[in-house]
Amino acid sequence: MMVKICGITNDADAIHAVEHGAGALGFNFWPHSPRFVDTLTAARIAAGLPVLKVGVFVNESAGRIAAVMREAALDVAQLHGDCGLPEGIRLWRAVSVKPGFDPASLDDPAFEAFLLDAPVGDLYGGGGVPFDWSLARGVRRRILVAGGLDAANVRRAIEAIRPWGVDACSRLESSPGRKDHSKVAAFLAAALANES
Repeated sequence: MMVKICGITNDADAIHAVEHGAGALGFNFWPHSPRFVDTLTAARIAAGLPVLKVGVFVNESAGRIAAVMREAALDVAQLHGDCGLPEGIRLWRAVSVKPGFDPASLDDPAFEAFLLDAPVGDLYGGGGVPFDWSLARGVRRRILVAGGLDAANVRRAIEAIRPWGVDACSRLESSPGRKDHSKVAAFLAAALANES
């Protein structure tokens, strides 16, 4: 099970998440996010960490995505909204799951995985609200489930959808951009329970 902790803004949160089993960390480059980090900060935090480092982009050009990914030495670009598609970079696509969602719509071969999240106003992730997991049954592509996940519900999400991975952010925070280490540890323990 791939477990991603998103919205990383500081060394302490990154190290704690990795020590407790996170397989990926997300760094948000959308300037309007309370979890925004600049390229140099992300590069410094990510350096040497033995996990997948994911850059989160919203409505960004392919050139800017490629530059940030290179400068911060990240592994995967997670794209929200209307982003350009940079070449030679591993890509995940974020998709808002709402009534009428068609699992067959996840057919773009440019993306190695799709992150399924709940639409919350004008937010691009980090809204803290789950989507109707039954809508994701039948997805045949590699997916990560996001949206309102925490230690209390992550096992139910995993059992309902059987995703490749899970992603959590806002429900693991003490304040926007600052993780509550006890919530992160509990989430990771629950998400990774029964993993061999």
